[in-house]
Amino acid sequence: MYKEGACLYHNPLRSVSDVKDWRMEGGGQISFDDHSLHLSHVQDEAHFVFWCPETFPDGIIVTWDFSPIEQPGLCMLFFAAAGIGGEDLFDPSLRKRTGTYLEYHSGDINALHLSYFRRKYAEERAFRTCNLRKSRGFHLAAMGADPLPSPDDADSPYRMKLIKDKGYVHFSINGLPILEWMDDGSTYGPVLTKGKIGFRQMAPMKAVYRDFAVHQAVRR
Repeated sequence: MYKEGACLYHNPLRSVSDVKDWRMEGGGQISFDDHSLHLSHVQDEAHFVFWCPETFPDGIIVTWDFSPIEQPGLCMLFFAAAGIGGEDLFDPSLRKRTGTYLEYHSGDINALHLSYFRRKYAEERAFRTCNLRKSRGFHLAAMGADPLPSPDDADSPYRMKLIKDKGYVHFSINGLPILEWMDDGSTYGPVLTKGKIGFRQMAPMKAVYRDFAVHQAVRR
């Protein structure tokens, strides 16, 4: 069991000034309405990742509010993201990334990626799951049932909570446990530790985010 310790980062995501240092990779666009960040695409197949500029240590609890607005599409969180040689994710020696998924799971970075709203393809909408993957590589580490309704029926926002402590990963929505995984540090390579966090969307998904925070994870 974990509780939130010291706050390492908090961003209300209420205005352009809140994300002036964030980095967009791919064809995403931002707007603000009702004091919330709206993420959408520039064109039909413009997938993207919107990165927080901070590098976070291991042993963290990540929380954010999420509201699906329009599907089909997909929403994902990258975390513990860094170069495969330990470089900062934005190191100029790494290859340029343009939002294409292959660049993130089989390029020159390592990351954990949590797909928590998978509605891009018909088979994903017919049987909804949340997937946790580890890269480099396209390793499916854990899977859980997705409780979120379609945007038309959503009672938004939903409170998302991710715990990452060494090899342990736990994800919940509105306090409901969705998936849990312990990385053994060998099956899919060494345990990932510090790194950056980013929001990914696949077009034509539209979604709203606010109140993004990262706290130290403290064992009870």
